[in-house]
Formats: sequence, C-alpha cells, structure tokens
Amino acid sequence: MDHIDRRILSILHDNARITVSEMSRMIAMSQPAVTERLRKLEEREVIEGYRARIAPSKLGKHTTAFVLFKSKSCKEFEAFCEASPAIVDFYRTSGEFNYLLKVVTETGETLEAFLEACNAYGFSTTLVVLSTRFEDKSLVAGREASNIVPLVQPGENER
Repeated sequence: MDHIDRRILSILHDNARITVSEMSRMIAMSQPAVTERLRKLEEREVIEGYRARIAPSKLGKHTTAFVLFKSKSCKEFEAFCEASPAIVDFYRTSGEFNYLLKVVTETGETLEAFLEACNAYGFSTTLVVLSTRFEDKSLVAGREASNIVPLVQPGENER
C-alpha cells in the first residue's frame, strides 16, 4: 500500500459517499485508476465496507458509557451481550476484566437498568462519558496529519 492508497482511505474515512470522479480530482488521478485502486483495496479487504455514521442523540440515546466486565460464565454473558441493543461495541480483553463494552442508552436510568441486568453474569466497573473529544479517528494519516509535530519529544520527560 502506497501513499495514494492511504490518501484514498483517508478521503473515504472522511466521506464514504464521495464520488469516484470527485476523489480522482482530489488526488490528481484518472477515474479508472482510482476505481481500480478501490477494487484492489476491497479485494484485499483493507476496505471492509461503507457505512453511515448515526448520531445517537438524534435517536434519543443521550448516555454513553464504557463498561469493564469480569464474568465467570463467559458464554452466557456473550449471549446476553449479543441480544442487548444497548451494546454498540464489544471486546474480549486481557487482564483483570474479561470484556470491554461500549454502551449507549437513553438516560442514566436506562444505563442503570442495563448494569443491573449484567450483574447476573459477574461484576463491572463503569465509566460514563461526559463529552467526546474525538471518535472514530482515521487509521491512516492524511496529508494534514503527517505535518503534526508532537509537543513533547520522546525521552524529553524521562529525567
């Protein structure tokens, strides 16, 4: 994967509905060349799909939390989580906790009810999101990001 593929991925991350003709103008390549690169990225499964970003608050979901969960009955807990519409991301983790969940609910009360339902499978620590600084950050740096210099150089605070 070269810098052109990374630029294509960065553009798609920002706007998955962009037309091939608009993208080809942005990266100064022909439409057939961009189409071929997109096809290859899809074939290699670098691009897994295209999706809309949905605003939870517009669906009446105003409370987001991350839940660290420790369960002794993992299969049952996983089945519970698969069936729960409140869980939007679900990770198996190492360490003291088995799982990390991202939970989105209507209110603090509905979050509390969800957590009480979880108690049947183990115990948890909950971190309620107060605000979001950024989310779904691109895995590929665009041209703008490559010019950013860290404020603290590595090793500078190691005294």
